[in-house]
Amino acid sequence: MPGVSRFCVWANVHGTFASLSHPEEKVDASWQRVREQIVLAEKLGFDSTLIAQHTMNPLGEDLDQLDAWTAAAAAAALTEKIEIIAAIKPSIIHPTVLAKQALGIEEISRGRFAINVVNAWWKPDLERSGIGMLPHEQRYAYGTEWLKVVSQLMQGERTSLRGDFFNVDDFVLRPARSWRNRPRIYMGGESEPARALAAQEADVLFLNGQPEENAITLIADLRRRVRPVALAPIRFGMAAFVIAAASDADAEDILHWQWQLDAEDKARAGNMIDRFLEQTDQHSVMWQNLRDRPHIGPNGGTAAGLVGSYDTVAERIVRWNQLGIETFMLAFQPFEKGMEIFAQEVLPRVRHLETKR
Repeated sequence: MPGVSRFCVWANVHGTFASLSHPEEKVDASWQRVREQIVLAEKLGFDSTLIAQHTMNPLGEDLDQLDAWTAAAAAAALTEKIEIIAAIKPSIIHPTVLAKQALGIEEISRGRFAINVVNAWWKPDLERSGIGMLPHEQRYAYGTEWLKVVSQLMQGERTSLRGDFFNVDDFVLRPARSWRNRPRIYMGGESEPARALAAQEADVLFLNGQPEENAITLIADLRRRVRPVALAPIRFGMAAFVIAAASDADAEDILHWQWQLDAEDKARAGNMIDRFLEQTDQHSVMWQNLRDRPHIGPNGGTAAGLVGSYDTVAERIVRWNQLGIETFMLAFQPFEKGMEIFAQEVLPRVRHLETKR
């Protein structure tokens, strides 16, 4: 059973993680806003922040999108305790360069950095830039070689690999292992290739918000898989959009209003949502599942069930933790206000319930 629950917040590099027209939150992906959000998250006691990686904003090409890795380096220098997680798509950068950048931010943060490997699902970033997107199975073959190189280099190992995609010859990076063995490796993805890669290389697998029975099956599958001797048992996280209020009825009213805002966004955008879905990899299991699960918020959002009174949300978090979820990747709207409510009302209730187990 996992230990104490860990709470992570998405860094608002897209400008919003729900409605584009919420009256209390304008779409703002500026560094000033993200900097203040991460500093506030640390002050409120959140354990981690995840900085998503896109070059164009998937919510709309005309919207700002903050760069993940420059923001991660800056956030590392401005904070003291919070874990900084930067997402990366393997196909956009050579593994030796990425490993060097990761070790650099690990040094800046004094051992608080992590990478979140996502093998890509949104095609415009890669296809329209000329980088190109490999078919799903080949992406994971590429990602397997890529992550092997990155993992070894982040540990300071002298690395050679002659594979189908990379030819690395006696390569080594310094400084390394200044603070720990290497930065933590998170992964997203639910397909068979994603599970196989997570079992061999990842420390934590992020699940999308989903029903309990689906998550139980996925967690059990990963736990059955053989892991390298040097790696600890794999741990699990889950994305969730939180709507916590004084009562269950109040939370349901807010959720109903969020669905109204969502419908208004879609009406104003015409067929933007359909175009967005067409631009995702149709073979991505993650996105197939997300399309089948109506939700508000990123990566399954409200499908994780963290909607209700402060007590209800706390009880559901503890239930998820008992099922194997340790790290909760949270989003809110308005974001900063939601963070403060969660820290003041939900987090103390979770800690109280955890002491009673």
